[in-house]
Amino acid sequence: MTTAEDLGFATALVRLSHLVQRAFIDVGRSHDLTPQQAQLLCVLAQGETGVGMTELGKLLNLEKSSVTGLVDRVQRRALVERVADSCDRRALKITLTEEGLRLANAAHEGVVEKLEEMAAGLPAEQREAVAMAAWRMLPED
Repeated sequence: MTTAEDLGFATALVRLSHLVQRAFIDVGRSHDLTPQQAQLLCVLAQGETGVGMTELGKLLNLEKSSVTGLVDRVQRRALVERVADSCDRRALKITLTEEGLRLANAAHEGVVEKLEEMAAGLPAEQREAVAMAAWRMLPED
């Protein structure tokens, strides 16, 4: 059996990221979404007034052309819409439609449920330590 000491920190994080990706794959499939579409909807559900394309690229770690294609595909499904940015008339923000919000909430709940299932065997203090370490590693906005 492989132990945490055998894996090393970076390898453990990579394997953990694969588990998180697996949660998005499974949940996305159950809602007829790609993993990237599920991630996009979850990100948009957290932005109350919409999210700009540049910010979406940063949040999803995608190039501009990839973000544009992703938004185009979910817009064709009437899950998002492009709206003018009130602060910059040249820019657009991506917002969820009513159906998009419903699906985003369902996808988010599904991913959270899967991740909670994965961590069910961990004692509360270990779960808190992982959460704290993850938050401290995230870049400040």
